[in-house]
Amino acid sequence: MNILPKSKQIEIIAALTEGLGTRAAARLTGSNRGTVGKLALQVGMGCAELHDRIMNGIRVNRLELDELWSFVGKKQARTERHELFAKGDQYVFIAMAGTQKAIVSYRVGKRDSENTDHFIRDLRERVVGLAEISSDGFRPYLSAIRDAFGNRIAHGVVAKSYSVVHLNVNEASRRILPRR
Repeated sequence: MNILPKSKQIEIIAALTEGLGTRAAARLTGSNRGTVGKLALQVGMGCAELHDRIMNGIRVNRLELDELWSFVGKKQARTERHELFAKGDQYVFIAMAGTQKAIVSYRVGKRDSENTDHFIRDLRERVVGLAEISSDGFRPYLSAIRDAFGNRIAHGVVAKSYSVVHLNVNEASRRILPRR
């Protein structure tokens, strides 16, 4: 079994953390795409384990919840029925400590009630006491937060409004947005 030298591993992880995809990182570092994927998985699992050990018993005053949209493999509109769970739209749910800007909890998955419930329950297990929580208007947050934290929790919804400024109609129409 071949083992990559530490310097090559660092080079690959640096390329991935700069936002390069697996193929680009493999091409730029002269590595096999499978090797890059294996290393990314190994480092990711190590990071998840470290996060789970450190981020427990957290006492915060304010938590900010949000999701980041992405897609895996292909856009949602092109997924086939048997691929719906693993491919297409995926979201990274994030709970960030308002002042400290530390990520207290996260979850990757579809933007649905089930993943929202798992995310909020994980958050509740990590936080000591009751914090003030702000989220967007995603409806599953309301019941998930109430179920996990109880009725005494201070939960506010931040209404986001977006406007297109300094872009013509053609540029705005080419932006990558998730289907709602």
